[in-house]
Amino acid sequence: MEYLDFELPIKELEEQLEKCVIIGKESDVDVSPTCKEINKKLEQTKKDIYKNLTAWQRVQLSRHPNRPYTLDYIRAICGDTFLELHGDRGFKDDKAMVGGLGKINGQSFMIVGQQKGFNTKTRQYRNFGMANPEGYRKALRLMKMAEKFGIPVLTLVDTPGAYPGLEAEERGQGEAIARNIFEMVRLKVPIITIIVGEGASGGALGIGVGDKVYMLENTWYSVISPESCSSILWKSWEYKERAADALKLTSSDMKKQKLVDDVIPEPLGGAHYDRETTFKTVAEYITKGYNELKDLSTADLIAQRMDKYSNMGEYKE
Repeated sequence: MEYLDFELPIKELEEQLEKCVIIGKESDVDVSPTCKEINKKLEQTKKDIYKNLTAWQRVQLSRHPNRPYTLDYIRAICGDTFLELHGDRGFKDDKAMVGGLGKINGQSFMIVGQQKGFNTKTRQYRNFGMANPEGYRKALRLMKMAEKFGIPVLTLVDTPGAYPGLEAEERGQGEAIARNIFEMVRLKVPIITIIVGEGASGGALGIGVGDKVYMLENTWYSVISPESCSSILWKSWEYKERAADALKLTSSDMKKQKLVDDVIPEPLGGAHYDRETTFKTVAEYITKGYNELKDLSTADLIAQRMDKYSNMGEYKE
């Protein structure tokens, strides 16, 4: 297990507990009272830390290297039913954007999401979860295929943003994202979107237009990352914590502003502390969301989706 800077008190107590258990095994001394006391202190420390996280600490948790990624969710929830589909039929197959057909609790879904790597080699292979235009065009191709066969769409968002390189701009990055938003608003099948990690800028919006939009508890969703915001406003990354607070990018902030429909709770410490529980909870939310949408007519589905996004940003003085 890797630890973030604010998790170091937990690391120290876990190491103490481990040493205590080893001493008990290697000697005749009864260390159970000491272990019990350390364990009690450990649980209380976890509660004190994770129940009072700042916006920046939640950003850090969303990027935790042990956190499950899109393909982890797909494999856990769909099992052997997932069939990955490749290519945008125009340029190439973007490895940062994965998609395909899978079944969740007996219901078929077209699943699309950004995939980050879990080590140096796979991060380079997946371009750190930053899709090129062909990734968004692949996503749209799969969503239109789902529409053709009446299959609901599930999108899993986890990206630091769309790839900002010169070649991406040459191939029409902005147009590809805008086209996806335009087409998703009027897609004739239910769309469920879940932010499972980072939800940054247009890179997230390119697959983020949903009838039901959920955020995992320790994720963020914003037009810009705290570091980039800090560098623009203060010409330095040093104010990233202040920027994170100002951006109101946490799941509770998004729910309060009615930009997402619900927050999916995570185990204490984050999704990576208990993956099985996280996968089970996410599957339940997907099924619940689909059940609320499946009986709507196509006209009502599209009308509700358009109304939902048209009402965002409205306020009364």
